[in-house]
Amino acid sequence: MEKINRRSFLKTTGAAAAGAALVAGGCAPRAKENGNVTSAAKDDSVLDTGQMELRTNGGNGDRVSLLGYGCMRFTMKKDKDGKDVVDQENANALIDYALAHGVNYYDTSPVYLQGQSEDVTGIALSRHPRSSYFLATKLSNFSNASHEASMKMYNDSFRALRTDYIDYYLLHALGRGGLELFDGRFVSNGMMDFLQKEREKGKIRQLGLSFHGNKDQFDQLLTLHDKYHWDFVQIQMNYYDWLHADGVRNVNAEYLYDELDKREIPIVIMEPLQGGRLASVAEGVARMLKERDPLASAASWAFRFVGSYPRVLTALSGMVYMEHLKDNLKTFMDFVPLSEEEKQFLSVDIADVMANYPTVNCNDCNYCMPCPYGVDIPGIFKHYNKCINEGTYAKDRAQEGYRKLRRAYLVSYDRAVESLRQAEHCITCNQCMIHCPQSIAIPRELHRIEAYVEKLRRNEL
Repeated sequence: MEKINRRSFLKTTGAAAAGAALVAGGCAPRAKENGNVTSAAKDDSVLDTGQMELRTNGGNGDRVSLLGYGCMRFTMKKDKDGKDVVDQENANALIDYALAHGVNYYDTSPVYLQGQSEDVTGIALSRHPRSSYFLATKLSNFSNASHEASMKMYNDSFRALRTDYIDYYLLHALGRGGLELFDGRFVSNGMMDFLQKEREKGKIRQLGLSFHGNKDQFDQLLTLHDKYHWDFVQIQMNYYDWLHADGVRNVNAEYLYDELDKREIPIVIMEPLQGGRLASVAEGVARMLKERDPLASAASWAFRFVGSYPRVLTALSGMVYMEHLKDNLKTFMDFVPLSEEEKQFLSVDIADVMANYPTVNCNDCNYCMPCPYGVDIPGIFKHYNKCINEGTYAKDRAQEGYRKLRRAYLVSYDRAVESLRQAEHCITCNQCMIHCPQSIAIPRELHRIEAYVEKLRRNEL
């Protein structure tokens, strides 16, 4: 970790070294009587005076902001023809503010935002000096891995991003399908040979991969490190998945981190908030966090968890609104890591409680979309999880306030998801499951939610 001003240094060497948290108000740091870690409360002034935490990439010396910008969730609007397009002005404003406050890593893909992300990101960033930011994009050749299609995708990225080099280039979503799928997407079509030559020429400065899969698949990909030399690896890591990944099609982040750390491979983190689930937690979890620190937000706990591991180069966050960006900046500016005890509190105590909530492990990544039958998969899961987390989930008739909760769920469901896109229209074609990085049995979960909704409508709970 690199602290880049004196104030940050004093924080980490003084009483606040045990931990800090993002807060809403302007209170001074205060120590807890029970021996728990202090909270470094930060008001808006840190946005003017603080310094972004930078991590050094040992492979090439890049000084990368610990907060990275995931460019997959910008706001959409309708154009004059009624088509959904990204709000470019909003994206420009967010990226301008992020750059001005030290965020210098921007992650995109040809498939994000219905194929618009690279172009939108390129427009926003090209208004600034190229040396002021690092660009990361991916070879997302899922649907067509031919040499011609892969080369077109590669070359199109340069045009869309308005650049003649890419800092961090990823082989997108490796793991599922093992080495056989890896060979089909990148080896037999000649792309690995080509990309290595591009790295030698400097068109690609760092070559890595993003991983979604199980332990055996991860181990297989690491055996290729000696042959291809992975400059960096992007993994899903957060305090829930640290020890609570399902182990069947996903693997605990603790294992992923340790294996990469042993090989001194820089790590980029995706889903530090698990698609927002760790920012909007259930009431019981929120109480546990507030008992520890009344001033800290749930999101700040999650961000500080991933940022407290030194092999982490940057943690990506898809910031859609300015208030989200500012909140995240407060956590990562003048950053203070968690103590070992706080890490365990999150990854064991809090995660154990969360594991007992009947939510769907959806990260709202939209990889499952569009559904060929029009089902709004992430919208259905988001509404369902929100009701559970907020305690507005009708369980049975014996529940206090059941009638009010029953009606509230049905009304809010119809408002959140239009009727033609609700779960009842899922025909179990399973096309969505191929692309889900969380390995969710999507049709099964949709039918479970639909059965619950039908019982509510018939008042049969």
